[in-house]
Amino acid sequence: MKTKDRIVGTAIQLYNENGFSNITSRHIARKIKISHGNLEYHFPNKESLLFAIYEQMREEISSFYTGQDKEVSNPVEHLHKLLVRLEEFQWKYKFFNLDVLEISRNYEKVNLLLKDTLQIRKTQMSGLFQRFINEQYMKPEPVAGYYYRVQHTIRILITFWNSQEVVLSNFDFNQRGEMVRHIWDLLLPHFTEKGIKEYEAVNQKFPLPELNQAI
Repeated sequence: MKTKDRIVGTAIQLYNENGFSNITSRHIARKIKISHGNLEYHFPNKESLLFAIYEQMREEISSFYTGQDKEVSNPVEHLHKLLVRLEEFQWKYKFFNLDVLEISRNYEKVNLLLKDTLQIRKTQMSGLFQRFINEQYMKPEPVAGYYYRVQHTIRILITFWNSQEVVLSNFDFNQRGEMVRHIWDLLLPHFTEKGIKEYEAVNQKFPLPELNQAI
């Protein structure tokens, strides 16, 4: 493995375990047993390392949104598999969402890429909702702007899921698959009979873990 890749992988591990603000480049260098100067040759400052990590995150999740999985047969299955992967993704890079406010405030280059990514995801999610309506999986919008607000609620839920698990640790929503369930709970009341049947079929094909299986 290249030194840059080792640095990125170790940084993610240490940020996840100890918190983004608690880890310095010296901690990372010590962990992988290279000199601090060698690390700084590849990543001169914390923002350059964080930017590399976020670029990796963005690339990794993009294929899930665009639906490049050729085995996906319809938008309901697409969304279900996307949400399952997103929840796994949240844990792989849990430090980022836990510290997203600090990151967005203090690292302008990363913040600009983050905002660009969120705009892309907004467009992609709107397209998926439109497919739901066009293919009669979802009822027509009850009032103008309603589904736009639902999409925004879903984005908030995804972005701050890890944070709520820490802050609201006494609540019973820390099981694996719970984020996916919460999002479907928002959507299913707006699904047609056809949509609900398809959801049930997809959920049988790709079942979520039982609620007693904690992460």
